[in-house]
Amino acid sequence: MKFIDEVKILVVSGAGGRGCVSFRREKYVPKGGPDGGDGGDGGNITLVADSAKNTLVDLIYHSTFRARRGQHGKGKKQHGRSAPDMHIHIPAGCEIYDAETGELLADLNHHGTTYLAAPGGRGGRGNARFMTNADKAPQNAEPGEPGREIWLRLVLKTLADVGLIGFPSTGKSTLISAISAARPKIAAYPFTTLTPNLGAVNADGEHGFVVADIPGIIEGASGGAGLGLRFLRHIERTHLLVHLLDLDPHSGRDPDQDFVILNSELEAYSEELGRKPQLVVANKIDLPDINERLADLRDKMAARRIKLLEISAKNCLGIDMLLSEIEQRLNGLTQ
Repeated sequence: MKFIDEVKILVVSGAGGRGCVSFRREKYVPKGGPDGGDGGDGGNITLVADSAKNTLVDLIYHSTFRARRGQHGKGKKQHGRSAPDMHIHIPAGCEIYDAETGELLADLNHHGTTYLAAPGGRGGRGNARFMTNADKAPQNAEPGEPGREIWLRLVLKTLADVGLIGFPSTGKSTLISAISAARPKIAAYPFTTLTPNLGAVNADGEHGFVVADIPGIIEGASGGAGLGLRFLRHIERTHLLVHLLDLDPHSGRDPDQDFVILNSELEAYSEELGRKPQLVVANKIDLPDINERLADLRDKMAARRIKLLEISAKNCLGIDMLLSEIEQRLNGLTQ
């Protein structure tokens, strides 16, 4: 399924039905007596967070939502039927903005949370409501209130406990496939992953966590380079980041320099993201000729007082220790 994490939609709630002007036809009752019924209320439009959805792609092809109007009132004090409400199911983790003003209207970050985006118009009152001692035969009734029309911008931010970050081809997709049932595309070229992959990890058989493989973060990402800003926002909701560094001597990259650059991009995007807790992990320890490279990285991380974990995602070396460390850190952050 195509991954879409931002869309604009138009929602139009239903108008209320108009009230009725009507009179009973009875002897000795002035003008028959007013018996016009009220109009029904128009349908509301409500957005509902649904954890079964993980993309906004459906809203690309169906971007206009109109609720039905309420029925008009009738004689004999028959009130019009109110229109049914419309519920639009969107992924949990969506922020809802007014597309014209940019105002944040709601953040549906839990399954089942709702936002009333457009309340339906109230039905108009029939002339039976206006009878008084001074006016036994009112000739007026109310029109129904119009519905509300508003353009909304929906922005999806992935919901995960742990975010895997690192430059392209550091092994994030391989790692998530090793620790969960997720099966992302894996290849030895940049930007294999073009969408966040989510995997559920059940490390100790009892407690689990959700991990997201976040793509597209390179130097200049906070300014829009690569896949840039589009995916930096998916890290914001995570509790912990796992920062993967590439030990491959043939990659042409310096893992320590990558660590510095990527953290600078996180800080440039937001101070909160720059302060988010991290586990730093050196990947591909199974490769030959990495001893000098690994020793240098150990020294530089030790100078920063950062614990360096060492794994091979491909051969599942050090994975149990990494999962144990993640569990301990998450327990400390969420208690």
